[in-house]
Amino acid sequence: MWIPDLPLRGNPERHRSAFLSRSSPATYTCMANFMSHIGVPIAIGAVAVVLLLGLINMMRGGSPHRSQQLMRLRVLLQFVAIVVIMFTVWLMAK
Repeated sequence: MWIPDLPLRGNPERHRSAFLSRSSPATYTCMANFMSHIGVPIAIGAVAVVLLLGLINMMRGGSPHRSQQLMRLRVLLQFVAIVVIMFTVWLMAK
């Protein structure tokens, strides 16, 4: 890794360690594995659970207010799942 030689005050080793302390590629790989094997399935599973709860409520003839709440929650969870998936794709590309 190239470290620029800048005129810095104080202990030069302290400044060099600041450049070297950035996340290594192994950190990104570990995070990508975690997100792809745990984070994405949890996000998709949450959407599926809320979808099934909404379908069960509708088939039982439940409250329309409850169906509306579940639909709003499902849309929110779908947005979160898309963000999680895009973050995972970004990590895997690094």
